[in-house]
Amino acid sequence: MKEYLRKLPPIHELQQTEAFKQLATELSTEKLTEWLQEGVDLIRNQLIKGTWQGELSEKDLQDSVLSYTKTKMEHFQSYKLERIINATGTILHTNLGRARLSKKAVEQVIMAASNYSNLEYNISTGKRGSRHDLIEEVIQEVTGAEAAMVVNNNAAAVYLILKAFAKEKEVIVSRGQLVEIGGSFRVSSIMEESGASLVEVGTTNKTHLKDYKEAITEHTAMIMKVHTSNFKTIGFTAEVSVDDLAGVIKEEENVILYEDLGSGAIYDFRQHHIGEEPTVKEVLDKGVDIVSFSGDKLLGGPQAGIIAGKKELINQLKKHQLARVLRVDKMTLAALEATIKLYVIGEDAIKGIPTVASILDNVHAVKEKAKSFINGITNKIWDLHLVEGTSKIGGGTMPDVEVPTYLVQIKHENKHAQKTADILRLGSPSIVCRLKDDAILLDFRTIHLDELEELVKVFNDFH
Repeated sequence: MKEYLRKLPPIHELQQTEAFKQLATELSTEKLTEWLQEGVDLIRNQLIKGTWQGELSEKDLQDSVLSYTKTKMEHFQSYKLERIINATGTILHTNLGRARLSKKAVEQVIMAASNYSNLEYNISTGKRGSRHDLIEEVIQEVTGAEAAMVVNNNAAAVYLILKAFAKEKEVIVSRGQLVEIGGSFRVSSIMEESGASLVEVGTTNKTHLKDYKEAITEHTAMIMKVHTSNFKTIGFTAEVSVDDLAGVIKEEENVILYEDLGSGAIYDFRQHHIGEEPTVKEVLDKGVDIVSFSGDKLLGGPQAGIIAGKKELINQLKKHQLARVLRVDKMTLAALEATIKLYVIGEDAIKGIPTVASILDNVHAVKEKAKSFINGITNKIWDLHLVEGTSKIGGGTMPDVEVPTYLVQIKHENKHAQKTADILRLGSPSIVCRLKDDAILLDFRTIHLDELEELVKVFNDFH
């Protein structure tokens, strides 16, 4: 054993090898030396325990340490956040990063990231400014709200609103709206964290106006309506409209009507017979005092929580201590402003938002993309068929809505579908698809034109 341990190469000798010098052109000597030591220690422990499986010559041991170091460097150099081609058909796929940003939004992010900016500087006056001012006006334009602000996501928006207006007070919520969204985020739990007291009214499937009226006391701070954007109750149901709740609030001077819209549509998809999502402007016009919604769902922008409503309420939120804790950075503001401005510009500009474009994409255009893919495949190992299907909106939005699509059903001549899917997922770029009936399915509603050539190459080079 001692003879083998003596064969382990000294660090200073390893540092003089050509292999190490080549690695040192890509990473610091200090970090590479750490990994050399790790490699030597690992082999030493395996030799002592009798678990070493490699050769025992000095050269083989040296090569093993250098190989370990190279592997560590390659792992370090590969970015953990990787690009994926989404072939699942789920447009707002939470696990795959939800909304893709528009080209204009990406340009603004690059501008903000690579330059100094007026994040908290008023160019007109030469004095300190507020980051809230950068985004408020454009949100007002698309929502009709008196005022607005942005925090880092909608969960944060819910928490801030409850903390600011209902701490140690009562908030009335229908039992049918006590939702849980991704990551075990529950309305009831966040309310407890905020210090507000939950007052449940109605039943799971039915809540009436009288339930709200009878629950109001001198301790009531808020009626909260939670838009059930990630599920739908069907059958023997009843819920109270925003109009009716707004009527109740008019009679109760110190009670706020707040709606957590969740997905928060700015564009009215109903005109295309897609879903039943109300627009933010529509909800505010009906008399809701304050709303919150996500930036990276139906809006199609970056992750953010947008709060809009009455000026006196928004001003209180801006001054709250948590506003600084929950604020967003310059890149988020840049992407959000660019995204929302596209809604103001008009219909053609709106279709430059990838999320909106994917939802509205004509099914015949989707079919043409699928056919173009099939026509480009020359590799004979594949059995390909064009099939009709449906795509999901996803991301906790429009839970019961599916839009027509075209998929390519693919089978490998000798590999099972799961094995094929695994290889595609672990490739570069990573391709995530559906599995059904021992075949993989590529949904071309979420595969974009600029990805087609690359996708064809992957399948033509596949073995």
